[in-house]
Amino acid sequence: MFDWFDYHGHVCISFELLGLSTFDFLKDNNYLPYPIYQVCHMAFQLCQAVKFLHDNKLRHTDLKPENILFKKPDECSVKSTAVRVGDFGSATFDHKHDSTIVSTRHYRAPEVILELGWSQLCDVWSIGCIIFEYCVCFSLFQIHNNREHLAMMERILDENTSAGHYVCENCKPLRQYLTSEAEEHHQLFNLIENMLEYEPAKQLTLDEALQHPFFACLRAEPPNKL
Repeated sequence: MFDWFDYHGHVCISFELLGLSTFDFLKDNNYLPYPIYQVCHMAFQLCQAVKFLHDNKLRHTDLKPENILFKKPDECSVKSTAVRVGDFGSATFDHKHDSTIVSTRHYRAPEVILELGWSQLCDVWSIGCIIFEYCVCFSLFQIHNNREHLAMMERILDENTSAGHYVCENCKPLRQYLTSEAEEHHQLFNLIENMLEYEPAKQLTLDEALQHPFFACLRAEPPNKL
């Protein structure tokens, strides 16, 4: 943060000038998936950034590819996978009053949809959805209402489902989206599965996520070599 000011009751924060969002870059490049080594570095930074928020008793509550920006993107290729998390307009401290509904629909955790109350772990669910989108190039839950959203979760994350014809035709179990049998791809989808856990008590924390085998190469080498 460089500076901040209050504009008619709105807190405005100034940061370094950044490049395209990770979503806009995909859109401008015909929705070609990011290579897995780029996904790895971007996801690692995202987990680190949101862990920093969580350690400081903050929740972002609106994580999505549009709110993650490259530092210095090239028009046709990513020369650096350094990213920044932005748009803290919906961020809230843990002790503050919670809105019933948070997060953009496609990245919304089940406990939010069911209005069961939510915690920092709703950010972890959003990160799982974002990482999937980076490697497959479309949103995991392409939905229009809550009932359809929950049915898609059942179809994608459970072995047995009672989902209707539309849901069954438009989505499939998570592992069927794998595009490679390479070990790192299976590790990636294992990470996503553990982030997309229905019960928050069983969900992967960001401390645990940063120790996941998918990120082993980043823990062994400085990120600026990627």
